[in-house]
Amino acid sequence: MDLRETFATNLRRLRNARGWSQDELALEAEISRSYLSQLEKGVYHVSIKVIGRLADKLDVEPDEFLKRTAKRGRAK
Repeated sequence: MDLRETFATNLRRLRNARGWSQDELALEAEISRSYLSQLEKGVYHVSIKVIGRLADKLDVEPDEFLKRTAKRGRAK
C-alpha cells in the first residue's frame, strides 16, 4: 500500500470513528466535499495545509493519517 492509499484509508477510518459524513468534515475543514471524497479514494495528493486542517477537526495528530496497519490475509 502506498502512502496515498494509507492516507485515504486512515482519513476514512478517522472520519467514520468520529461519526461524521463527508459533508460534515468538509464543512468543518473548509474544503469541498468532492475534494474530500477524492482524498478518501486516493485519487488526489493532499497538501500539508489540508492535513493540518483535517487533523485539527478530527482531533488527531497529523501522523495518524500515515500510520500503516498490519496487512490481513497472507501468513508467512
